[in-house]
Amino acid sequence: MMPRSRGLSLLLLSLWSLLLPVMAQAQTRAWLDRDRVELGETATLNIETDQAGVDAPDWSPLDRDFAVSGHTSSRRIESVNGRTQARVLFAVALQPRREGLVTVPALRVGSERTQPLTMTVSPASTAPARAGAVTFIEAEADSQQAYVQQAIGYVLRLYYATPLVSGQLEQPQPEGASLQRIGNDLQYSRDIDGRRYTVVERRFLLIPERSGTLTVPGAQFRGRGTGSFFDDVFGGGGSRTLRASGAPRFLEIAPIPDGAPQPWLPLRGLDVRYLQTPQSARVGEAATVVMELRADGATGAQMVAPDLQVDGAQVFAEPPEIEEHFDRGRPQVRLTRRFSIVPARAGRLEVRGPQLQWWDVRAGSARTASLPDFALEVAGEAAPPVDTAPTAPAAAASGDDQGWIRVPGVQGEVRPWAVATVLFALLWLGTLMWALHRRPTAKPDPSGAATPPADSASDAARLRRLRLALDTADLGEVGDALCGLASPPAADLDVLRAQLADPAQRAAIDALQRARWAGGDAAAARSAVREAFADGLRRPPAAASARPSPLPPLYPN
Repeated sequence: MMPRSRGLSLLLLSLWSLLLPVMAQAQTRAWLDRDRVELGETATLNIETDQAGVDAPDWSPLDRDFAVSGHTSSRRIESVNGRTQARVLFAVALQPRREGLVTVPALRVGSERTQPLTMTVSPASTAPARAGAVTFIEAEADSQQAYVQQAIGYVLRLYYATPLVSGQLEQPQPEGASLQRIGNDLQYSRDIDGRRYTVVERRFLLIPERSGTLTVPGAQFRGRGTGSFFDDVFGGGGSRTLRASGAPRFLEIAPIPDGAPQPWLPLRGLDVRYLQTPQSARVGEAATVVMELRADGATGAQMVAPDLQVDGAQVFAEPPEIEEHFDRGRPQVRLTRRFSIVPARAGRLEVRGPQLQWWDVRAGSARTASLPDFALEVAGEAAPPVDTAPTAPAAAASGDDQGWIRVPGVQGEVRPWAVATVLFALLWLGTLMWALHRRPTAKPDPSGAATPPADSASDAARLRRLRLALDTADLGEVGDALCGLASPPAADLDVLRAQLADPAQRAAIDALQRARWAGGDAAAARSAVREAFADGLRRPPAAASARPSPLPPLYPN
């Protein structure tokens, strides 16, 4: 008969395997490729869902504030943790009917609803100089005057009024500056003087390397478009060659000012704030501080990660998490950093907030972004419990005439022979442990028999090491601590993952690997590992691996 504990474990594992598909189902999200447009332009609304057999959303709630066109859908199949999953992407082009802040309402997709989105619609700008041509190019820099090493957003737009068969858009590199393409091309529609144009928008990051006049060469486009009605009638061949040349742009670049703060950080704005601060702490335990920086006009490579200065404590800083995007033609950065503070003594702990020096390119002056200091009340380590029972001599003196004695920490009274029995048992256990310790280590069994599991004390030590790494170490050391939970330690996380039976533990290792190598959420990965491995490793039942092979041995005895 199956042991009761093993049967309960298999029952829980079966229930988990049944609940896992239900927990992972029905993820639907919606997003806009642009949340700032001009009146007359379009933005693409994307909706992705993993619901099986779902139909296209009901687009009718959009008709009030938008002209809807360009319905498309695509389907892709991916494999996640050995499970095949299908996703469907629906997309439509939205042209706002009015200016201002316009809301994209929630839409029903199968059994779910998307979240509402907002779009900022500005008045239509002046038509480009070459509006009216079949195809033309427009370029725009977010600043005509800048400093050396200032990040400048450079946007290139290709307009064409006829469908394209093929084409190539090229932007030559300027001298004295680096020009790096950022992100993917955006495609939308725009009405100009009663004519409908398709616009391809390409974004670049321009960083000047020397002062003076910077010349950005004009872009070039070569392509083929479908022919007009007259081309078809008079034998035009059904397609025609399209060419367009952009005008060069000229920018004035100033040198780094004398006395400017170093490291040199030219920005339009910098905001710093705490996302999380602890209210109290204990000696030897980690307290978490999280801070956020938002920079207008910089890239992640230009940002300097903040630090914390704390006397009387160790500070462990995680690598910063950086998000980059474009807004109003300029690069934007959001930097988040997490710190673990481990106090070394009890009392009041002063945490000094960071101060970041930067240069305001609009005002032409140095500025300082800082966070306030704060204090922590640190409690000492837990004191051992105080035994209030009488001492041994007093207890013995309190015994009655029948030989009863009182033992500290034991309610009531016991006879002397019971105390002697306990002492004898303790001596016998001590002798047994000494003999086992002196016993030579057994050689590995050539037959491949499994080694006995590690004792509970070593397992507890490995778990303590993992918890400490989760609180204070980087993700690489967390992975080493996870591998150390196995006995013998696993060679790497992939080997450890293959030994596990619990889907939650396997998923936690996947999240840790994504955070280490694919830019995943480090905080979420730490939380997943902490929850999944709270009570150690959960391996497959031993009987599964001990199944005899159906083949005869290669070298029989």
